[in-house]
Amino acid sequence: MIRVDGARSPLTKASEPSIPRKAAKAGAPPLLTLQDLLCMTPRVAIHRLQVASPLYAFINDQVLPGTEVTPARFWAGFDALVADLTPINSALLAERERLQDAIDAWHKANPGPIENLPAYRQFLVSVGYLVDEPGEVRLCTSGIDTEITQQAGPQLVVPILNARYALNAANARWGSLYDALYGTDVIPEEDGATRAGGYNPIRGARVIAHARRFLDQSLPLETGSHADAAHYRLVDGNGDAQTRRLRLEVELRNGTRTGLCHPQSCKGYRGEPQAPASLLFCHHGLHIDLLFNREGSIGKSDPAGIQDVVLEAAVTTIVDLEDSVAAVDADDKVLGYANWLGLVKGTLEEGLDKGGQRITRRLNPDRRYKGVDGQDLVLHGRSLLFLRNVGHLMTNPAVLDAQGREIPEGILDAMVTTAIAIHDLKRDARDAIRNTRSGSVYIVKPKMHGPQETAFACELFARVEAVLGLEPNTVKLGIMDEERRTSLNLKACIAAGAARVAFINTGFLDRTGDEMHTAMHAGAMIRKAAMKSSRWIAGYERNNVRVGLACGLRGRAQIGKGMWAMPDRMAAMLEQKIAHPQAGATTAWVPSPTAATLHALHYHAVDVAAIQARMEAEPDDAEGILEDMLSVPVSAAASWPREEVLQELENNAQGILGYVVRWIDQGVGCSKVPDIHNIALMEDRATLRISSQHIANWLLHRVVGEDEVRSVFARMAAVVDRQNASDPAYRPMAGHLAESLAYLAACDLVFKGLEQPSGYTEPLLHGWRLKLKARESRERAAD
Repeated sequence: MIRVDGARSPLTKASEPSIPRKAAKAGAPPLLTLQDLLCMTPRVAIHRLQVASPLYAFINDQVLPGTEVTPARFWAGFDALVADLTPINSALLAERERLQDAIDAWHKANPGPIENLPAYRQFLVSVGYLVDEPGEVRLCTSGIDTEITQQAGPQLVVPILNARYALNAANARWGSLYDALYGTDVIPEEDGATRAGGYNPIRGARVIAHARRFLDQSLPLETGSHADAAHYRLVDGNGDAQTRRLRLEVELRNGTRTGLCHPQSCKGYRGEPQAPASLLFCHHGLHIDLLFNREGSIGKSDPAGIQDVVLEAAVTTIVDLEDSVAAVDADDKVLGYANWLGLVKGTLEEGLDKGGQRITRRLNPDRRYKGVDGQDLVLHGRSLLFLRNVGHLMTNPAVLDAQGREIPEGILDAMVTTAIAIHDLKRDARDAIRNTRSGSVYIVKPKMHGPQETAFACELFARVEAVLGLEPNTVKLGIMDEERRTSLNLKACIAAGAARVAFINTGFLDRTGDEMHTAMHAGAMIRKAAMKSSRWIAGYERNNVRVGLACGLRGRAQIGKGMWAMPDRMAAMLEQKIAHPQAGATTAWVPSPTAATLHALHYHAVDVAAIQARMEAEPDDAEGILEDMLSVPVSAAASWPREEVLQELENNAQGILGYVVRWIDQGVGCSKVPDIHNIALMEDRATLRISSQHIANWLLHRVVGEDEVRSVFARMAAVVDRQNASDPAYRPMAGHLAESLAYLAACDLVFKGLEQPSGYTEPLLHGWRLKLKARESRERAAD
């Protein structure tokens, strides 16, 4: 081992490792200073690798102690793994380019919507884009936690670089229904029910009425309504002395005593049976906790003393190292890995000021009850955590190989995050904080293109397991069905990971971006709003559930749906997102803990397990769905009125700038970004991919011209500046367009959009963010 402090990397162009060939060919930003940034990074030479010193120290000093994996074993195994798998990774990326070149040529020869579907399909088969569907495929996974196999419920996605957000998401397993209703637009602010100021009893009464209706629907009484309840108690039930269970008795205000229509729904309690502090119920696999306090702020005026209704909400959470973060170098990666380590070990804490007091946020403990059968009952107090690694595309300067090239970031993520998870695997039932109780590590793998890339992910995990001394198939795989080649070959992808798959989902945002880029030369894409009702997307959403059920995912793995992107529009979410469980999905993404609590209502309204069982018995329309997915969303005429073209262009440009300025200047990978109408939207790289590819497509097909686009971008820069005027860390773009790296990055995403691999935004974003970091480093040195 040799310490290399400030050694000059043998790289000739610092942009080449982090920007794949097509992006580099497109003209990456002038990144000569990135070479200097690499040179300024102290590194440790270990075997054939050059590892950034902060990462090397973090792994040796914080990750490996307690895992029984020695540093010698870790680094020797990692070195061999990088040497063996990097060429395969590179070959898979080259295959993406080969297929895209072939598809581009086909569309140039056959422009417009697909008219001869059999010929198009045969072409895709001939080039290897569409593979033969395998025969019967059945999952053979083991060691899957019950949050995945038995519970249908909301799923959060949280950026791992923000410790407070990560803690909030992990703790969002349980949420106050009263708070979620009171603080959002689900309860209209009319007739005196306003949110502003202190507690509003008019609004509070409507919240309580809404919650009582929910209880009547999910936990119906034999007689009467929960709205008329005056007292809840547990009394002796039927059975002999050994099997006797307590049962719920509810006394109504008119003196009538009643019980639950389904007595088995009552599972446990806290306090005394005759006057419980809380009562625990289970409905459709999700728990409901009624809290009682006749002296509490709410309970003292409630006839039954109910202080709150707490729902089991975010059953699972994806802790994200990918689309929602801006992690471009070793320092960023170490921060993310350290937060993951803190979550796994239960040591992550974050101090914050709330209500004029300093508090420390940490992981919630498990919830303990006395069961109605007299046994102790312990429920998980935190969301079951998945970790999303990066895909196969990007590299990262945190580690260089023998030739001084950045190694694939996905290989780095798999090795480090799995090593961290060993701390969780070594815990037992006596430990206060655990994630898995079934001995698994859950890694979601995004942006994979087809079964070969799925198989490579499984090979990577197998190699990592071998180095770390883990049992085969300890690492479970989440397949993000968000690229066209994966969607069309989903069954083959699941077959490639049949011993590991614990999760599939539709990511309609990235999937739309890939749809655009794949058919870039077919013609002008339809407007973005029309995409949601297009033929291909309907087929895609149906196919994911259909294939998942056909491959035996029911009761074995999650089938998920995408994100609700408007965190302040909860009334609309409550109205619309019920479509996800109704479609047979066992989970769907939500943008906040509050949204998770509200989305949980949908899983009480819909019995997903019953829907899946019914869907399995329905006739299979595989051919019709495939035909839908093979359609491409191009306009036959592309003759929109100019005001509509301008509206689309302004909407896209404003969204791009609003997101990119925070990504480049502040390193914020996901946030609420106001759109052109000042509606807050959750934006990440997936939404950026859509908007940038859409403008690039319209430029290619001359719906808009370069001068028009540049003019709109300049005007929208001023709009975004005004929207961010209250942010003291914000750097204005207008008036500084030539000097604003964020503005230049946003323009690059459009004007170099055709050449970006699969239309991804990461290569250019990483390049520009690194350039800004290099500039800031020089400025600090000058001071």
